Amino acid sequence: MDTSMLHRDAWVEIQLDRIENNIKQIREYLPPSVKFMAAVKADAYGHGDLQVARIALKAGADALAVSILSEALYLRKNGIKAPILVLTPILPSDVNIAIEYDLSVTVFQLSWLKEMRLYKVGKKPLKIHLKMDTGLGRIGISKKEELEAMLPILNKEDIVVEGMYTHFATANREDSTYFNKQLKAFLDDIQWIKSKGLDISIFHCANSAATLKYKDSLLDMVRIGVAMFGIYPSEEIRRTAPVKLQTALSVHSKLLHVKKIKKGSFVGYDTAYQANSDEWIATVPIGYADGWFRCFQGFHVLVDGQKMPIIGKICMDQFMIRLPKKYPTGTPVVLIGKDGDNEITLEDLAKHINSVPQEIPSMITYRVPKVYYYNHEIVEVLTERSWSPSQYPLSKVNVNIK
Repeated sequence: MDTSMLHRDAWVEIQLDRIENNIKQIREYLPPSVKFMAAVKADAYGHGDLQVARIALKAGADALAVSILSEALYLRKNGIKAPILVLTPILPSDVNIAIEYDLSVTVFQLSWLKEMRLYKVGKKPLKIHLKMDTGLGRIGISKKEELEAMLPILNKEDIVVEGMYTHFATANREDSTYFNKQLKAFLDDIQWIKSKGLDISIFHCANSAATLKYKDSLLDMVRIGVAMFGIYPSEEIRRTAPVKLQTALSVHSKLLHVKKIKKGSFVGYDTAYQANSDEWIATVPIGYADGWFRCFQGFHVLVDGQKMPIIGKICMDQFMIRLPKKYPTGTPVVLIGKDGDNEITLEDLAKHINSVPQEIPSMITYRVPKVYYYNHEIVEVLTERSWSPSQYPLSKVNVNIK
């Protein structure tokens, strides 16, 4: 690939056909009556929300989920017409924006409903999904008394309660005890809300892990995030999953500078690394401002199919590696992906920083260009995320500089 169009020697490659195939496999595994909601929040876990939304809908997804209102508006303004659920509650004052752009919003507080009423105009209904907290302890209704207090407002003609959902805390674990407790609590909530006569058409609770492991949790719709991108929620699920997923993302760079240093020489900030002998050192032009954070110190990259250790402290825009011999500048570097017989996986990096694989691509910032492939052909190159300055003209921004 000619990287001159990227204006830098660091980039992400995303295989859209792999995402499509992952979705199709899961879609075929699901009963026909179960809807597929593709979670494209946080820029689709760093893969590109608009691009993933398009391929997900092409592959058979019925709806999309985002985290915040701005993510939903970005998709709408770029032509996405599918149903979109905003998972994090929006500001009550933004209710009319949600209605205007035909978005479904998450609700779990009576106070939110009351405050929203102060802003809502017109009779066009607001679409909502009720969020139940069955044990994750994050957001949601945890007591039936809370839900009962909301019923008078939920029954108003200008509110449509499309769905009710919860989220599992341990669906990826081998021990199903806590998962079963949460599922039972949610099924009880469903029966209770039905007894109150509230007309809800979609009950959903299964994330990627639950979808691939617990068929009794599929209900009316599943919410698939990490599995779309070829990330298994855990090693246990990888072993037992009914589908074979392919990782869609890889990260690449090139050697920017190569030099030989003397024994005892220091490399990087705070003299954090000292050469034990005469050594070949190379600089890679990507750093923590790109999402390659200092937590990756002590890890490695691949050059010429071999593991090359990261040495010293990772800088804002660059980091250094130790080479076994001299390599020419411009030699390819693989940060995530395959090179020869070796591979660096998202799971490898997650283990190094004691985290989860989905955190790794989510860390990659806008500074790193994205190159999208479909069946080995480049279909899009994204060097920056577009935004519309006309929405917020500078003349209307009050900046007081003293």
